[in-house]
Amino acid sequence: MFFTYLRRELRRRRKAALVVASGLALGIALVIVVTSVSAGMGRAQDKVLQSLYGLGTDMTVTKAAAPAGSSSERPRFRFDAQDDDSGGEQSSDRVMVQGFQTLAGSTVGKVDAQSGVADAVGGLSLQVVKVSGAFTRGRFEQGESGGGQGGRGGAQPSPQGRVEGGGADFDVNNYSVYGTDVTKPALGPLTSSKITSGRTFTTSETNAKVAVADAAYAKEKKLKAGSTVTVKSTEFKVVGIATADSGDAAANLYIPLKRAQTLADAKDKVTTIYVKATDSQRIDSVKSEIGKNIPGTTVTTSADLADTVSGSLSTASSLAASVGKWLSIVVLVAAFLVAGLLTSSAVSRRVREFGTLKALGWKSGRVTRQVVGEAVVSGLVGGALGIALGLAGAYAVTAVSPTLQAQLGGGGGGEGFRGGFGGPGRAAATKTFDVALTAPVSLTTIALAVALSVTGGLVAGAFGGWRASRLRPADALRRVE
Repeated sequence: MFFTYLRRELRRRRKAALVVASGLALGIALVIVVTSVSAGMGRAQDKVLQSLYGLGTDMTVTKAAAPAGSSSERPRFRFDAQDDDSGGEQSSDRVMVQGFQTLAGSTVGKVDAQSGVADAVGGLSLQVVKVSGAFTRGRFEQGESGGGQGGRGGAQPSPQGRVEGGGADFDVNNYSVYGTDVTKPALGPLTSSKITSGRTFTTSETNAKVAVADAAYAKEKKLKAGSTVTVKSTEFKVVGIATADSGDAAANLYIPLKRAQTLADAKDKVTTIYVKATDSQRIDSVKSEIGKNIPGTTVTTSADLADTVSGSLSTASSLAASVGKWLSIVVLVAAFLVAGLLTSSAVSRRVREFGTLKALGWKSGRVTRQVVGEAVVSGLVGGALGIALGLAGAYAVTAVSPTLQAQLGGGGGGEGFRGGFGGPGRAAATKTFDVALTAPVSLTTIALAVALSVTGGLVAGAFGGWRASRLRPADALRRVE
């Protein structure tokens, strides 16, 4: 009897039921779109941070950078001046540790031994400055004597001539090299890129003369898998080309850590320790423990980096988290109230019907259940419409894929950012990343939409049920009169 009456009433009052369902649908669709866009912005920000942090890295350990402008950091080059007819070309490389002060290699083991740390790996950030060209001495060519006849005062003639050939013609090539621990490929700076040609390092190549080149640098220098590059008189074979997932790569070239330490005369030294926690919920406690047990180090988490993100991505994320969330709440509350008032109004127009049913023996509870059942079905219909509209909106955002910009570094990155997450040579530069926005819809979002539709139906049913429960058989008689 319940379902028969329910089906008949919904069919008879489909226009009113559609109005209630439409109001709920708009609110639910807005929630889906806002939630999906927020999730997409979270993914975009994670992608930006991953490009700096490396896949699987929860935090990094570094040591404060050396004072800027110290004499130890100034590259010095030595060249021998040659006669201009020698035609000799000279070159000189200077390999410098870049970004942070170095940490002892044993620090990696100490970090790895801390409670809550699943794994830790060290990396060495280097900057190479290569100067090449021809440097020559000047040569004096004597000309005719000048000064005329010995004039008054006994002035003597003086030789005249010109200096030719003195100077230099040279090029400066500045690029970054990162030493990575090839025995732990799941952590480190290279994990922010994908191998798109050739291969990555093998775990046995701890001291091999092999390199992986960043795709942008390889294109500029016309490198490919199988090419060779020379760093400080050491020839490396390029075994693979890596493409950064987003933004700039951590370095132009990646080489095994031991080789990098040899080039920089930094035996058993690292600049950055990449750390993976056993549980994401323990990141803060692990950070605190490392900072306490290993003094003189700076521990930076992805949350610290997230605070440095600015640009349109940050602005849009803030709007979605604040304005979008509250707008969704306001629209939902309004939709629930409107649904409730419309249901209550519909019950008032059915006074004669419900009064007659009570006169025939229906109890108030049965009438209330009937009204609530109709409202819940309307809510489910609204939920279905809302899910369809929400999915369409999310699909439209993903199809358009608007480009957002994220900026990191500059003055807001702090010590934890400089050199540790953008790779070498990024101490003061502001990094800009272009990220395409998507709006992924998860099963959790769909479940939330269904829950909201049921809740909306129950709220509307509560309004209507309360109004129906106050009806008496006499009300039907008065309406007939």
